[in-house]
Amino acid sequence: MIKRSLQASNEGIKKAKRAFNYKGWTQEYLASRVGLDSRQPIWKFFTGKPVARKIFNEICLCLELEPEEIVQRLEFDESEELDSQQILESKNSHIIDPLVSKVRTAHAEKIQNQCGNIHVLDISRTVELDELFVEVNVIEEISSHRWIDIAKFCKFDHQTLANLDLEEVSTKQTTGLQAIEKFSKLVVLGKPGSGKTTFLQSIAILCNQGKFQANRVPMFVSLKNFAENMNCDEKNSLLNYLVQDFSICKITQQELEHLLHEGKALILLDGLDEVVDKNSDKVANIISSFAEIYYKNILIISCRTAFKHQKFKGFAEVEIAEFTNSQIVSFANKWFTAFTKKNIRLKKNLASKFIEKISISQNRLIQNLLSTPLLLNLTCLIFQCLEDFPTKRSEIYRQGLELLLVRWDEERGIKRDSIYRNLSLGQKIKLLSYIAATAFEKGDYFFEETKICQLIADYLYLLPNTATEPEHDIEDLLVNSKAVLQSIELQHGLLIEYARGIYSFSHLTFYEYFTARFMANGEQKTLDKVVDNMFDKRWREVILLTTEMLRSVDHLFQLMKQQIENLFVADEKLNRCLTWLMQKSSTVQSDYHPSAVRAFYFTLILPADYSLSRNQTLAISLDDHLAGKLADDLALDLALMHILAISMTLTPELFCKRISAIKLALDIDYLLHEHSSLSQSLHNLKQELPSSQQEREALKVWWKSHGLSWTSQLKEVIKVYRQMVYDWQFNEEQLQLIKQYWEANSLLVDCFNVVGNVTTNLREMIENTLLLPPDI
Repeated sequence: MIKRSLQASNEGIKKAKRAFNYKGWTQEYLASRVGLDSRQPIWKFFTGKPVARKIFNEICLCLELEPEEIVQRLEFDESEELDSQQILESKNSHIIDPLVSKVRTAHAEKIQNQCGNIHVLDISRTVELDELFVEVNVIEEISSHRWIDIAKFCKFDHQTLANLDLEEVSTKQTTGLQAIEKFSKLVVLGKPGSGKTTFLQSIAILCNQGKFQANRVPMFVSLKNFAENMNCDEKNSLLNYLVQDFSICKITQQELEHLLHEGKALILLDGLDEVVDKNSDKVANIISSFAEIYYKNILIISCRTAFKHQKFKGFAEVEIAEFTNSQIVSFANKWFTAFTKKNIRLKKNLASKFIEKISISQNRLIQNLLSTPLLLNLTCLIFQCLEDFPTKRSEIYRQGLELLLVRWDEERGIKRDSIYRNLSLGQKIKLLSYIAATAFEKGDYFFEETKICQLIADYLYLLPNTATEPEHDIEDLLVNSKAVLQSIELQHGLLIEYARGIYSFSHLTFYEYFTARFMANGEQKTLDKVVDNMFDKRWREVILLTTEMLRSVDHLFQLMKQQIENLFVADEKLNRCLTWLMQKSSTVQSDYHPSAVRAFYFTLILPADYSLSRNQTLAISLDDHLAGKLADDLALDLALMHILAISMTLTPELFCKRISAIKLALDIDYLLHEHSSLSQSLHNLKQELPSSQQEREALKVWWKSHGLSWTSQLKEVIKVYRQMVYDWQFNEEQLQLIKQYWEANSLLVDCFNVVGNVTTNLREMIENTLLLPPDI
């Protein structure tokens, strides 16, 4: 019998790809040469899938290949059906290989249709799996199974935690494929949106393409669909489900059972947690029984980490790891290539811009979300629409929470049963905000289960219906609170069990966002709390997010401004410094905002080795024109302070090496056209320096004898002609106050820049009085 379809052999595919690459064509062009409207048959041809005989021959003709050299010659005719008794009685393996080949061929198109495409949330079209999938890593030590003393986590400060990959603390990662090679029975766990289903789909497609477990037949089962359609009275309902599925491909029950008995199947059972509660135990028992009967096969089950299921005998457990930076970059490149409606160059530019933006420190909270594929997809979508991140970062976080709290399960038609369902969306958000704010104020990033359950119980007690029902005693509330905690972890993954009995928010981003929501929706005393903590770096993002969420920010900004001014009140030297700053900036000729000029000079007079010395980020945020070419007055003072900083750090040994650099730094005639006296004084100082051609020892002797007096003369020249007071001799306590003052002013300005509901009068008042003495 002549087959209506043909497929390329592995060797044939290699020859065809070499010919295709040599011609330099695209698949779309080859499709047009063959007379096709779609490149789908071309893709099938190059991946070893069956295509129509006529199309197969036409492709070979276009590539100048002989079809006989490319075609896969099957030993087993796919139209031939084995005798049932022969299958059941066969004890030898000579018949199983052609049977595997037959079933793989018959089932290939169906499994490709079932697993070969991805539907991405909020995208109107599907994409092929290969266009978006990034290989995942797994960890063999399940985090929630570990026994760790909570005291271990007390050492983590805010900065450490912000940069901490929790999975790196004590876990080893391997690729998903390596895990399957190692364990033939495997439960793949993962948080919501971590890519469990997509991972199982990728395994099915790789097997279908002959790139992984090529001697097995891939079988993909949605456990949600299976549970909804199973007959509870059937003894082997999972087998019957598979038989019905394969009957579409004209594979008989005897053939399928023979495959299973011989261990020639790769069975992928997806979404154990998606089965409704009333069926979950039944489905788990069916899987256990099936695995015991057909024990020779590879069997993979996916499930959310927090789902409390029975342990499957003989199954190992692994957990999908969060995306690494390289995986995030790979996914972003693929995402923008797949979904951006622009030419290839512009797609790559947008992907590069996205990758660059997420790398900067200001976007660390956004970057914190990207380790979860679901949230990474959302972030890419927002960036594609705006070609940037929104000014209000809280908008991204709000949409991410909406995705996890509502839409992710809703989109897939999953309903979960628990007491938690009785809480409205608003109540769930308020509960999480209450937990976050209470813990954040104490500086806790990890919480014992008993403490978090107590917080949940406290919140439940205050709900209207609970408070009026006396039967809700404390014990009931604590029981309910544990059920709520488990539901939050299972359904949204916003709280996760990091170790046995120890919980944390899944993302620092959401922890700070919920805290800010609590502060923004609280009473006056919560705003006072925000202001009291404005000098604590840990609160910076919380305060920024709080200002974004407040209906009116005027009162908060007034409180913040007053708190900043109070910082220097008790220190006479720091107040004198602000007075000098006001006087100096008033003499400068420029079009910059006065507060930006004050910010410029504020860091210019700090010790050269101090962390804020010449840091101009605050000045630029007040007036971005400072990022361009500086006005002459500012450029001159910056150059002079640079020369002074060099000279003050020199030793006789360094002077020998840097004398040329000092002389070069003194060549600033282009800034001295209107400053003849200053120019002459600098010229005189330059003339005092010895020739750089002198012997090394002579130069050392000169600086040892004259260096101090030469530097003092330079200081005096700068002070007289530019009114620059450099040697303030701040002590360590004062330098710490200066840092707090600068960071608090920077925070206030950043708050201004992210909100648009500040009254004009208040904005002008605050901006005009920044970095001025308190009594001005």
